[in-house]
Amino acid sequence: MTTPSAPVRQSRGGRGARGRILETATRLFYEQGINATGIGELTEVAHVSKRTLYQHFEGKDELVAAYLRRFEEERLLPREEVLTRTDLAPRDRLLGLFDDLGEAGQGPFRGCPYANAAAEIADPGHPARRLAAEHKRAFRELIRETAREAGVSDPGTLADRLAILFDGALAQSTLLNDRAPLRHARSAADALLTTAGSPPPR
Repeated sequence: MTTPSAPVRQSRGGRGARGRILETATRLFYEQGINATGIGELTEVAHVSKRTLYQHFEGKDELVAAYLRRFEEERLLPREEVLTRTDLAPRDRLLGLFDDLGEAGQGPFRGCPYANAAAEIADPGHPARRLAAEHKRAFRELIRETAREAGVSDPGTLADRLAILFDGALAQSTLLNDRAPLRHARSAADALLTTAGSPPPR
């Protein structure tokens, strides 16, 4: 995925405070991590008081949940959004999950915000963990539907394998700050698709 856009510059205080808080949280939580970002830093960067933040969000947990929902609501995950493109064949959409999106030079590669959040938050009952699990299930189902369109013999099994391959490649790319794992995963996905009955076009 590409790094979420920087917060929109607005005047201090006044209208737009909630949006400014959420924009800032999106950038800081994603780039620095949820636990590493304190409320004090967040309010300072967003140019709001703590009182204003708590008027819009009951606490950090609610803000974290809103941060994760934003990726779904505003389609901020272009790497996953490739599955919804109508200008690509189903096979190309599946392989597009692993394409280089030109992220080099945009700072450290941070991978999937849902996986990052789940890794940081141990409590299985935390809303961020629930949202992360819901997202991964929906993502796997979208892969399955795209695989069915691609004509594979067992779209469910292929979806499981591609989802694991995708998450593993993103995790390793994040750890190493290197896109090579995604390139290797694309080759593996290509082979899986061919074996499953969706060979490349002649």
